[in-house]
Amino acid sequence: MKPIILSLLALLPLAVSAAERKPNFLFVYTDDQRWDAMSVVQREQGERARFPWFRTPNMDRLAAEGVRFRNAFVTLSLCAPSRAAFLTGRYNHLNGVAGNRLPFPTNNVTHASLMRAAGYATAYIGKWHMGGQRGQRPGFDYSASFIGQGRYWDCPVEINGQATPTKGWVDDVSTDYAIQFIKEHRDQPFSVVVGYKACHGPCDPPERAKDRFPEATAGAVPNLDVRAIYRDGGNTQAGKAEARATATGPDYFRCISAADDNLGRLLKALDDLGLARDTVVVFASDNGYYKGEHGLGDKRSAYEESLRIPLIVRYPRLIPKSKVLDEMVLNLDLAPTFLDLAGLAVPGEMQGRSWRPLLAGKPADWRKSFFAEYFRENAFPGTPTLVAVRTADAKLVKYPGHEEWTELFDLARDPYETKNLVKDPAHKDLLARMETEFDQQAKAVQFRIPDYADKPGEGDQPANKKGGKKKQKKQAGAE
Repeated sequence: MKPIILSLLALLPLAVSAAERKPNFLFVYTDDQRWDAMSVVQREQGERARFPWFRTPNMDRLAAEGVRFRNAFVTLSLCAPSRAAFLTGRYNHLNGVAGNRLPFPTNNVTHASLMRAAGYATAYIGKWHMGGQRGQRPGFDYSASFIGQGRYWDCPVEINGQATPTKGWVDDVSTDYAIQFIKEHRDQPFSVVVGYKACHGPCDPPERAKDRFPEATAGAVPNLDVRAIYRDGGNTQAGKAEARATATGPDYFRCISAADDNLGRLLKALDDLGLARDTVVVFASDNGYYKGEHGLGDKRSAYEESLRIPLIVRYPRLIPKSKVLDEMVLNLDLAPTFLDLAGLAVPGEMQGRSWRPLLAGKPADWRKSFFAEYFRENAFPGTPTLVAVRTADAKLVKYPGHEEWTELFDLARDPYETKNLVKDPAHKDLLARMETEFDQQAKAVQFRIPDYADKPGEGDQPANKKGGKKKQKKQAGAE
């Protein structure tokens, strides 16, 4: 009997150590991936699915092993601003990044800077895209990151600010760096962010993915024939044809599929190292993307396809498997969630909220609405400055200086946002309710148009009649 007791006592320190172990964190995000560009969502949509042939087995695996949020959004649908919001937990009118051309302020408080100070090994790997910002990524112990958009093949990478050539498809290379960092820091708490270039255009998938999805065609949806209110052209036949031509783009899906391969490599590395149970894995995208809806490609504006993102969280120590939640969550929430799960205080200036109560099945007093924004960029004048509020069942969008463009949608009855109700007397009560919600949210988030947003006539100029459209199109591929 005595040897058994001694054996149990010998195991006790290990049990205590395991219980006290801080979780690791791995945040992986793609660029421009729509919320429904995952096969788990396509299956869920059934007959309404636009891309039923699409397959993302590793995203599906993550969803089966964790929590998938059906209603995840960004507060500004654009690459650099969204990345800054993920890091800071703050709106872009406050965090210094209102557009793609601005560097990330190095004095910003982020989940990485606070976790680093608490003893975490922190790494940023892959796409950063805060203007042409160079050097070691602020708040991180280690970075292996490229400048601006980089390129899909043989992309030069800065290792802690030191230029380094690489060979191969860029997201494969980023995954190699991430796995190496995890291996080297497996015995201490780590927090790793991996930013993939996929599926930003012009898309160029690796050889293994070039022939995937030969049957790729996009199904029709009601809002293909409803032109964005701020765009010229109306619902003409030419406009409808343009929208439908934008819809598929198979290389877009092939790049996502190749990124999914790399997500699988990261998950396997955690399994092989025995770290999966102790690692919080989050998968997301920096913004949504139009595939012809409202006659649009790109993102930026406040229709659902632009604001909505994929978002999956796995943490076996806390989260049950294969759970789906409908509460509205935001990119602002990532930083406070990481800090909360790491046992660190969340700064009062962070405007997001920790997902911990949702993940634990205790979503008391969760948000009922959120505020969204976009600030017009001189290099991309096609989308105007806008502000919006969205609730679970409605959306109000305003375009400062263009009251005639104001939009009101009943999302419960019109999820594709095809009918603007703002001038409909039958919906005056809905409009009044949403105006009140808008004012309350604008005040709560301290909204203002920041000094660092583009001003008309400053910096890059809108496209002109002589060659401007060609230049703008070229720039669009770079942003």
